[in-house]
Amino acid sequence: MSALPDSNYKYMEFQTLPGDLDALTKMGLTTKKGEFTSLIRHARNTKLDLLGVVADLYQAKTGKVQLKEQKVITDDKDSNIIFQNNSLLPWLTAYQNVELVVEQVYKDKMDKEEKKAWIEYNLQLVYMDHDMDKRPIEISGSMTQRIGLACALAMQPELLVVDEPYGESDSVTRKHIQDLLVEIQKKLNNTIVLFTHDINEAVLLSDNIVMLTDGPTIQIGDVLNVNLRRPRKRNNLPKNNNYNRLRGEILSFLYGTNLSNNKEVTA
Repeated sequence: MSALPDSNYKYMEFQTLPGDLDALTKMGLTTKKGEFTSLIRHARNTKLDLLGVVADLYQAKTGKVQLKEQKVITDDKDSNIIFQNNSLLPWLTAYQNVELVVEQVYKDKMDKEEKKAWIEYNLQLVYMDHDMDKRPIEISGSMTQRIGLACALAMQPELLVVDEPYGESDSVTRKHIQDLLVEIQKKLNNTIVLFTHDINEAVLLSDNIVMLTDGPTIQIGDVLNVNLRRPRKRNNLPKNNNYNRLRGEILSFLYGTNLSNNKEVTA
């Protein structure tokens, strides 16, 4: 991961009574296909503007989001976002929620049997094929998050943007979803961008960690390249000196001294 030239930087500006407010400035990064990048921030600062730009929910004042170096994100299939809340339709089953997405995206591109097989495949990816006939109210929070992930994956997005997909979930649910994201990325080679304020999660999952400055204007303060070997065993990491060094550098940035750009720690 590296910084971009000034001409490619992202800016987001809002008009306020005291004057124009730069909510985002100099947000310029590149990432390789199949990389897992975490953007970590203070729990108190907002990231909705940045999340919206990355997922192409709205346009920045300058700059653009590109895939494959030159391809600009132009439609919903290029990128997909998993929000904190699962956004499922509660009166539909797991199968029907994914079916709704598949019908919208592949209406004239798949026949009935192909759609059925594709829906079931994506439910299998998230281990929900045995509960596909249950509605969200009939299953656990972890299961509903997995259905939301299946809906996103069914669109085959090149970029998957994940906004802390746990809500107020317990620690066990968080670990299940974290492990599932790692497993799916390994299998499908998705490019994933995760927004989080959990330091342990960022180090556990990421190839790169982008540390954001505190508001009101958010900038990229530092980038850590994480070369901890995979697979990463959650229980063993606290014994790893480089893991602890990474955590220390993130803590120092978020709550203390800023660090120089593009530090790298190798296990």
